[in-house]
Amino acid sequence: MKTYQGKLVAPARARFAVVTSRFNEFVTSRLLAGALDALSRHGADEANVDVIWSPGTFEIPLIARKLVDSGRWAAVVCLGAVIRGGTDHHRYIASEAAKGVALAGIQSGVPCIFGILTCDTIEQAIERAGAKSGNKGAEAARSAVEMVNLLAQLPSRRKDK
Repeated sequence: MKTYQGKLVAPARARFAVVTSRFNEFVTSRLLAGALDALSRHGADEANVDVIWSPGTFEIPLIARKLVDSGRWAAVVCLGAVIRGGTDHHRYIASEAAKGVALAGIQSGVPCIFGILTCDTIEQAIERAGAKSGNKGAEAARSAVEMVNLLAQLPSRRKDK
């Protein structure tokens, strides 16, 4: 039996994109700081990390798709914060963001990591952006590093078939 498992050491030349929503920036800036710290701690060269600011969370999937289509980045980390308000608007934003980020990754074969918080309250978002519950931005960045390594190990389709 062969076991495949990604390592938490960024490949030397791997480039990472971190797409971060400006909406709810008081939360997303903390997620971004956590992601950048995690990438650095796991060996990513700062020169190989690019930050792209999105106007909001809904726009993140389109940006992620544009990034993966370029072939420039080994992984895209998507960070945002959708916080419940007085209407159902948050449900549509969170649902479409999740679907879009997943599709960008599945259709391109490039890891697109969902680091978008979907919280009922501002307090929950703050907890997940570096307080009680750790930093979900850092977790997303670690997943990106691990996925890049894991996908590099997996067999690919033979070209002669």
